Amino acid sequence: MPPSTQDDSLVRIKRAYDKPALSDGARVLVEATWPRGLGRDAARLDLWLPALAPSETLVKWFSHPGMISALQRKYFNELKTPQATQALEQIYEFLLREKPVTLLYAGDNAQVNGAVLLKDLLEGHRMPPNTTGPAKAAAAGGRVAARAARRPRR
Repeated sequence: MPPSTQDDSLVRIKRAYDKPALSDGARVLVEATWPRGLGRDAARLDLWLPALAPSETLVKWFSHPGMISALQRKYFNELKTPQATQALEQIYEFLLREKPVTLLYAGDNAQVNGAVLLKDLLEGHRMPPNTTGPAKAAAAGGRVAARAARRPRR
């Protein structure tokens, strides 16, 4: 799915080197390292969340678009760390306030990058890792209650 910078969704994708716009909302860099040659003032960032960047091993997979399913699975598995969970919660806070979030990436590949994978997750097109999401506690409580209802009482 090609990324879109001007759409009605609350999660947008843009290259970090592209000029900031007022419609970007919260600008969040999801790269492990700062983009080369980009000044801090020119980036106009609200958040830099390196914990959401894919590992170097996964970045090498970006050149194999036929393996997107396996790539997503491995990337979402990496997001189970406490640091990534906390970073995702920061993005969910913006989204709960219905504030647009523009995920910024630095690479050349607009089709396959960490921001595209993260957008799928945030928009609910993919299952989140077990440890993330604003409704995690509510969902866990619902599953526990459902299991208890299925068990016969003694």
